[in-house]
Amino acid sequence: MKYKLSAALISAVCVNTYAIANEILPDIVVTATRTAQSADATLASVSVITRQDIDRLQAQSLTDVLRGVVGLTISNNGGAGKATSVFLRGTNADHVLVLVDGIKIGSATTGTAAFQDIPVAQIERIEIVRGPRASLYGSEAIGGVIQIFTRKGGGALTPSASFTAGSYGTYNTALGLSGGGEQGWFSARANQQNTGGFNACRGSLVAGCYVIEPDKDGYHNTSLGLNGGYRFDNGVTADFNALQADSKTRTDGSIFAGNQARSSQQVLGGALKFAPAQAWNVTLRGGRSQDYSDIFFNGLYIDRYNTQRDSLTWQNDFTLSGNQLLTAGLDYQQDAIQSSRAYTQTARSNNALFGQYQGSVGAHSLQVGARRDNNQQFGGHNTGGLGYGYAFDDETRLTASYGTAFKAPTFNQLYYPGFGSATLRPELSRSLEAGVAGRAALGAWSVSVYQTDITDLIGFDALFNPVNINTARLTGLEGQLKARWSDWDINTTLTLQDPRQTSGANQGKLLNRRATEAMRVEVAHDFGVYRLASSLYAEGRRFDNLANTSTKRLGGYGLLDLRAEYRVAADWQVQGRIDNLLDKQYETAQFFNQPRRGLYLTLNYQPKL
Repeated sequence: MKYKLSAALISAVCVNTYAIANEILPDIVVTATRTAQSADATLASVSVITRQDIDRLQAQSLTDVLRGVVGLTISNNGGAGKATSVFLRGTNADHVLVLVDGIKIGSATTGTAAFQDIPVAQIERIEIVRGPRASLYGSEAIGGVIQIFTRKGGGALTPSASFTAGSYGTYNTALGLSGGGEQGWFSARANQQNTGGFNACRGSLVAGCYVIEPDKDGYHNTSLGLNGGYRFDNGVTADFNALQADSKTRTDGSIFAGNQARSSQQVLGGALKFAPAQAWNVTLRGGRSQDYSDIFFNGLYIDRYNTQRDSLTWQNDFTLSGNQLLTAGLDYQQDAIQSSRAYTQTARSNNALFGQYQGSVGAHSLQVGARRDNNQQFGGHNTGGLGYGYAFDDETRLTASYGTAFKAPTFNQLYYPGFGSATLRPELSRSLEAGVAGRAALGAWSVSVYQTDITDLIGFDALFNPVNINTARLTGLEGQLKARWSDWDINTTLTLQDPRQTSGANQGKLLNRRATEAMRVEVAHDFGVYRLASSLYAEGRRFDNLANTSTKRLGGYGLLDLRAEYRVAADWQVQGRIDNLLDKQYETAQFFNQPRRGLYLTLNYQPKL
């Protein structure tokens, strides 16, 4: 399936999160502009997932939460704890910038965040911004930005607890305590996930896991999250966040049962916010994220990949009038690695200056952003973004945007011994978006189209060495409907995308592991003390390699899930979930199995204040 975006289509960019007509307040987002604004006012294509959404999905992993988000597809190497790739709008997995409470995370060696190890019990909300945001955040934000906010405190001292048991020897426990006063707040949460798992790889001596090892590949994750802050009498606000997640996952790779990866994800951050003048707000933010991984083969330690990212931000927001805001600031980032492998380079820094204008006059809205990055290895890169919106009335809006972005190659791509290529060039992109969104009596709807052209896209040659593919064009259409009809909640998303290589040996072929179609339909009904819900998620075909050979084609699939919840008392709730009701067998990466039918029961304790 190919799409050609004509000038007639590029008339507007939609916002996918218009508030439902009967909601009191729309979601507030900060990721799209680095400033707080309502979701129905932003000129970016945004999805917001709240804690209530996560609880109602009965999600046990971040993959459960993200599956079905418009414009987003996922590839996984064999279940819980296994390598998981998230693709936004058909871009590479390392084209998605991931933040936790404003701090950039991810491995400097692989270039991706360990989505499989981020505990969902620690998450308060998620903001997903589709489209380039390099003019605000720099490298990596070609496909978009995903920001995860951890659980916040406040209010009366409140304990909480949750316990889940289910298929594949799964049992998860979460404990929390939160509270605060008029000026301060805190939250502390501990979480443990365990699953005996299933056979992650169906086995091949020449591909996949390169071994036939029909065993169970379990997963264990223990996490601790802390969050707090204080608002001083002079108006200065200080906050901090800390997240530590340690995991062990068994993997296939030899005929012996001693293959294991031990990983640790750590995020530490803090911010100071104050106003030197009435129209001038300052945010100082700093943090460190770490991605540690130890690899064991046949029970023996063989490899270590430890990466560390330090970041500092000085952001200034100037209110020019009630409807105009000017933002300017500086970013600093330092990446470093320690490994048992002999990388020829182990550190690099990046300094950046960024600025943004947001304004509205009557029915017209405008956003203009620019950024200058100075990368220690690749020199200077300029990126920019332009967004425009026109509101016909209170119910319908058209918007349009253009943005450029770049992505610096990872340490693995450049310097991994026997694999990397130090001659790789940074990837560059140009993107156009267009769409329309509106509200009606039943709810909210949106349709959008986009086109992204990438130069020097990094892929792999026939020997799996990283190379710059000359060009690639990613086009797509996204639609969303969120409605309420006769006490039924209906939420549907549709993604049609065509990520093609447009030059080189595989010209005209699809980029690998990205489904060309995805759809989610969810229906739910509240019956007072209990709630029933069902969802259907379907994906089209994909290929496991860039050459799109027939032996590497992965068929489409559909998954039907059922969920129920019952409030047995004011503070107690029982939930039940059946995943993959029809027991569908499918793969998102060739040779790597996905979970079949599963039943999960959850008991929640959450005092109602």
